[in-house]
Amino acid sequence: MVVLRGFLVLVVFFLLGEAVRVLVGLPISGGVLGMVMATFTLMLRGRVTDELAAASQGLISVLVLLITPGVVGVFFIADQFAGHWTAVVVALVLGTLLSVFTTLLLMKKLTTEQARGDQHD
Repeated sequence: MVVLRGFLVLVVFFLLGEAVRVLVGLPISGGVLGMVMATFTLMLRGRVTDELAAASQGLISVLVLLITPGVVGVFFIADQFAGHWTAVVVALVLGTLLSVFTTLLLMKKLTTEQARGDQHD
């Protein structure tokens, strides 16, 4: 029952994202908008509920299945990228580097805060 409640929360945020996408006419996935809204909500609350953590853990184990449709879609429209491969490669490389750099900064900050917290004990 715990996982079901957490999954319901995820579905509600997905539906909210879809509603915003349709109403505003944004060219962004409703799932992405919903997860951004969920992230901001969790940041404001300052914690993740046990239900949401349990549901998310189950989805993380099948994350590759959630990514696969997008990859397959790109395969079928690859001819539309003809002449734009330089831009695609630059975007992929810069996106990867920014992601790694952001993760590095976040890990450095969290480990520093954790080390400070351990010293106070």
